[in-house]
Amino acid sequence: MPKERRTFTDEFKSQMVQLYNSGKTRANIAREYDLSATALDRWIKQSQTSGSFSEKANRTPEENELLALRKENQRLKMENDILKQAALI
Repeated sequence: MPKERRTFTDEFKSQMVQLYNSGKTRANIAREYDLSATALDRWIKQSQTSGSFSEKANRTPEENELLALRKENQRLKMENDILKQAALI
């Protein structure tokens, strides 16, 4: 049975990264605090790259561009639908 998804505060994540930076091994931290290794690795990477744990701050420029293009595409589709409806009237 899969584990229930848990949420952690930024302060907790920061403390785990500080433990890792002070020399404690990833395996010991994960075992002691019942964390998945991938979550701990992601927090360490986010802390090293941007210093923030929010997903928005850790997006690559390509991801930001993709989101903007998807939003624009949706807006253009809506405008096209409105024009089609207006043409029918």
